Amino acid sequence: MKTGVVILAAGQGKRMRSRRPKVLHPLAGRPLLAHVLAAARALDPARIVVVHGHGGEQVRSALADEDCVWVEQAEQRGTGHAVIQAMPALTDMDRVLVLYGDVPLITPETLERLVALAGSTPLAVLTAELDDPNGYGRILRDAEARVVRIVEDKDASVEERAIREINTGFLVADQARLVSWLDRIDDDNAQGEYYLTDVIELAAREGVAIATTQPEALHEVAGVNDRVQLAELERIHQRRQAESLMRSGVTLADPARFDLRGRLDAEADVFIDVNVVIEGEVRLASGVRVGPNCVLKDCVIGPDTEVQANCVIESAEVGANARIGPFARLRPEARLADDTHVGNFVEIKKTQVGRGSKVNHLTYLGDAEVGAGVNVGAGTITCNYDGVNKFKTRIGDGAFIGSNTALVAPVTVGAGATIGAGSVVTREAPADQLTLTRARQTTIQGWKRPTKKT
Repeated sequence: MKTGVVILAAGQGKRMRSRRPKVLHPLAGRPLLAHVLAAARALDPARIVVVHGHGGEQVRSALADEDCVWVEQAEQRGTGHAVIQAMPALTDMDRVLVLYGDVPLITPETLERLVALAGSTPLAVLTAELDDPNGYGRILRDAEARVVRIVEDKDASVEERAIREINTGFLVADQARLVSWLDRIDDDNAQGEYYLTDVIELAAREGVAIATTQPEALHEVAGVNDRVQLAELERIHQRRQAESLMRSGVTLADPARFDLRGRLDAEADVFIDVNVVIEGEVRLASGVRVGPNCVLKDCVIGPDTEVQANCVIESAEVGANARIGPFARLRPEARLADDTHVGNFVEIKKTQVGRGSKVNHLTYLGDAEVGAGVNVGAGTITCNYDGVNKFKTRIGDGAFIGSNTALVAPVTVGAGATIGAGSVVTREAPADQLTLTRARQTTIQGWKRPTKKT
């Protein structure tokens, strides 16, 4: 059977108090809607239709790479009205699953259970039991526990509001039946809207057996209406990710102080200290240790490498047995070989550093090739940019760069060369030779420091 998915994402989200559409607010570094799309894709549906409205162009632009059909709900007149807009794009489907763009933690496992029920009945609904159901539509059942309708909170009687089983909004229905039911709903209610929930009562009147199932955890069906709820779901999601990593063999110093905003591929015996943020695609080989307060984004770290406190590594690669930091920054296209050392307040960009080389203190290397076994002294910089163009610096194997050296690119330092401290190198420094460019030191006899007049 072909399953089509409708994701309702047209709401304005006034309580977010933001110019950004609600479904684009990030959770774990991705828009809320992206999480729902990922859960839908896990079901391998024949088609996904996203109903957008408020800020629709922003939504489509932000998720332009998603393979889905975009449908506009120009006037927001309720969930039923929104699904009606999507149905013309689903005429060739056998059944339709309805999801919500602001309910990001729904799991594929729960959706699979819900969809499986549709194999034996034209309509299945996801419900949940809450200690405090205030604000939610209630599931009304007859004496034989069959679902007969859903009443919205604002339309419910006192007795109905005491019911704890609530409607989550998620449902799957036979496509042809759903079209028929949607044609018959109206806006005769307190909100003056077309409720999707009205199809439940229509189905029950036809004698349809309405199947129900519930999520494993209530947070799966929790929606985001304001920034407080967004923050609550962020912590739930991060805890869920942290637990998955720990079960796979990663040690987290404190799971409550860890943020994964992308995908982490971590091998055995990785240790991650507190307040580490992982973004994009990150791979940590076995035995990697990451110190506190680090940000790792789109990077690869080799086996047994230690990233000390307060480092930022972005779009870079580090080999095995390296030591990075503390307070180091590796920028895009930094490539560090095995056994390298990069120390405090060092910045490296678009540079290859050879095996066993050390760049330990207060140094900037940009657009450079550094050989193996090189020692780069404190305060060294590659002057790679003239305001318009970038130029290359090449340092051969075994070179020693004295402290406070400026290498004015394009320039080459030969293998085994030594650069005297304080030099400004503008021409090739020959291999195995000492090169220095210091001015002659002078002492002026009898000179006195100026003093202020009293």
